[in-house]
Amino acid sequence: MLGLSLSAFTALHVIVSLIAIVAGIIVMFGLLGSKHLPILSAVFLLLTILTSATGFLFPFAMLLPSHMVGILSLVLLAIACIALYGMNLSGVWRPIYVVTAMTSLYLNVFVLVVQAFLKVPSLNALAPTQSEAPFAAIQGVVLLLFVAAIIRGWRRFRPVPSFA
Repeated sequence: MLGLSLSAFTALHVIVSLIAIVAGIIVMFGLLGSKHLPILSAVFLLLTILTSATGFLFPFAMLLPSHMVGILSLVLLAIACIALYGMNLSGVWRPIYVVTAMTSLYLNVFVLVVQAFLKVPSLNALAPTQSEAPFAAIQGVVLLLFVAAIIRGWRRFRPVPSFA
């Protein structure tokens, strides 16, 4: 995979994913404060695209739920990029950007929680099959927080137009 061992590629994928999540959370708080953060938005979008795209480079024999999440994320990210860079957040493209970008962030955090329950021994002990209550509760809380943030971002994000 890109000339890297599986473990090195996995480490790179995880690092890119974590940086994308941190950048996305900062962008989300910017949206909630009606501030457009162009550099961090670009970092978030680029690294989230890389996260989703590199997920397809891992060896697999059949289409998995993780691939479906990756496909959905890439579609949402393409729309977010069109809204931000192609349509300059004008008109209906402002809420479209908020919804698509933040839903992509949610999907990345959703996968982070899944991976945490798979890889962190104390979490795995609580929900070894990810069908147990602790896993559902955490994913439910994450979903509710993102739904609330997306709705608030939709209502509050009104950046000052740039006349470049």
